[in-house]
Amino acid sequence: MSVDPKGSNPVPRLAGPSSEAPARELVDAGFAWEIADAPLLHHGLNLADLGHVLDLRARSLIPEPAAAALLGVLLEAHRTDPADFPYDAATGEVYNSRERHFAQRIGDSAGWLHAGRPRREAARVALRLLLRSQTAHLIEVGADFASAASAVAADHAETFMGDQTYLQQAQPSTFGHYLLAFVPPALRDGERFSAALDQVNTSPGGAGCVNGSRLLDDRGAIADALGFDGVIAHTRDAMWQTDVFIDLLATSASMIANQAKLAEDLEIWSSQEFDYVDLAGPFTRASVLMPQKRNPYALSIIRGASGVLIGRMSGFLAVVKSPSARSDNLIFAYGEIPRALDFTIRVSALTTGVVRTLSVNAERMWSELERGFAQATDLAEYVMVAGGVDYRTAYNVVGRTVRAASRQGLTGLDITPQMLDDAASEVCGRRLGLDPAALADALDPRRIVATRRATGGASPGEVKSMAEEFTARAAQLRARAVEEQERYAHAEEALLAQARTLAGLV
Repeated sequence: MSVDPKGSNPVPRLAGPSSEAPARELVDAGFAWEIADAPLLHHGLNLADLGHVLDLRARSLIPEPAAAALLGVLLEAHRTDPADFPYDAATGEVYNSRERHFAQRIGDSAGWLHAGRPRREAARVALRLLLRSQTAHLIEVGADFASAASAVAADHAETFMGDQTYLQQAQPSTFGHYLLAFVPPALRDGERFSAALDQVNTSPGGAGCVNGSRLLDDRGAIADALGFDGVIAHTRDAMWQTDVFIDLLATSASMIANQAKLAEDLEIWSSQEFDYVDLAGPFTRASVLMPQKRNPYALSIIRGASGVLIGRMSGFLAVVKSPSARSDNLIFAYGEIPRALDFTIRVSALTTGVVRTLSVNAERMWSELERGFAQATDLAEYVMVAGGVDYRTAYNVVGRTVRAASRQGLTGLDITPQMLDDAASEVCGRRLGLDPAALADALDPRRIVATRRATGGASPGEVKSMAEEFTARAAQLRARAVEEQERYAHAEEALLAQARTLAGLV
């Protein structure tokens, strides 16, 4: 109650739907926003509505003629391209637009569609139907990236290079070992998507607004009809949960962030200054002004996509921090989440194409490794063992030797026992007397890499073994994704077939 400003008599609070048309501003800023997402939800809304009508019919809650009429117009909507369906923001958001169209086609029989179900439930079901397919596809494209990177890594298990930290040579390694480092994160993201899929593919159907419906005492029927693995147990949670969507966005951001790190390295390494790699022509773009340019355009897309997905995740988090059971939690999710996942799918496929067709300049990588001092850590360890000194002393001896050699224009391969003895005399007051042949072995980058035989190391055999293992794990993830997509398609076709039969269309 509010108080009459002219007195103390309470003024009844207005309740019930407004008799006035929606404000133009609400149509433009609100309903039009939701209508713009209609093409994304169209397929799922048709399936959700068909499942609901079939459930009502099975419970004898809807007359047979009305059920047949409703199924008929819903099947017609299913056959209609979203661009050709009369979604109109002037008549309300997506659900209201559909209701108006169905009522125009079959009259009051369309009203049975609302029995035991709010408009938001239909959209929640439709969103999950879309997201489950996208999530399975994300697992598939992530597995494809892991497989492609593993294959290229195995091919380059003996392509020697100086691995880098801070863009400085660190230790001798191989391009295969470097590239393979991007595969475990991709597999973990695939596993995270797989876990999220189990959550996404549960049904909010029959949840009502917050506490269920007296008309639908078994929520499992519509879940089974739509190919869900089960129902979301708590009805309020079913209608208003957002955490699984956060999982999807976070894992999408993680997937492309991993690929963006690779893209940043490749962009630097494809420069004239490095000349380590070249992108295949179809993944580059020419300058319209400078004829010599061959820009690695695909890498810019991958790098930029990472920022876009981080922004979309942050934006969704900002929206869902509102109090519980608010429409704004999910109004903006209907478009933002599917578009983010679709973008992730496209970008991951792009990264896979770049990796699969990449040209690697092995000679250039070797020449840069050869003229540097990447073997300094191994040399210090050799000095420690062969010279009988602690590691810090060995480190200081090698550091002085490297400094002196670099000033003379020498490389790591040029270091001699005499140079180390000179440094050792300054550091610890004695000579080391190292064997020249053993020192040469300790300085050879190929021999250094060959020693890395422990789990995860850079030796060619270990790289090939890891690549084989990762390829098998990727194949398992991919197989599950394909199987799930086939299962969803089968469930949807069975639902449509039942609807056609009852509508008298077969």
